Amino acid sequence: MTSSKSGDSGLSKFHRLLVDQVRHEFTASHQYVAIAAWFDTHDLPQLARVFYDQSLEERDHAQMIVRYLIDSDVDFTFPGVNAIETDFTTARDLVALALRQEREVTDQIHRLAKVARDEDDYAGEQFLQWFVQEQTEEVATMSTLLNVVDRADGNLFDVETFVARDMPSEDHGSQDAPETAGPAVS
Repeated sequence: MTSSKSGDSGLSKFHRLLVDQVRHEFTASHQYVAIAAWFDTHDLPQLARVFYDQSLEERDHAQMIVRYLIDSDVDFTFPGVNAIETDFTTARDLVALALRQEREVTDQIHRLAKVARDEDDYAGEQFLQWFVQEQTEEVATMSTLLNVVDRADGNLFDVETFVARDMPSEDHGSQDAPETAGPAVS
């Protein structure tokens, strides 16, 4: 990795977008910690757990991309993270933010896959297939959670019950998941 922006100028478009995706994934991880902490401070431990787990999962996604870049001998500048939202009002606002974030990441992953294909980067396209499937699951999960929050009509204890019953902690260490740089945490 380089320490100046000039190191990224020689990268292919696909590799530049991958480096940018590292930033997006770490930003998403930070955003999920902020969401989890809000639920935690409002005595909603099941919702907090879901978003703390999501934070770890996004961190692992970033680390998978870092591992791919390292293994592909790509010399890149490690990116920082974007600002996150921390001023929340309702539980619905937080879940809606999570759904928007997952849809944005899905669009980013699809763009990456298209660019890999356009550049005839077959290894890159193959690497992204796991992420394409993962994002389908992530959007579905957050869509369902938002629907449940809406149907609960303000009764967050009903949402907590749903989350405890239907969204148990999962072992995200799928055998077909890309390897992380360093140990996976989710």
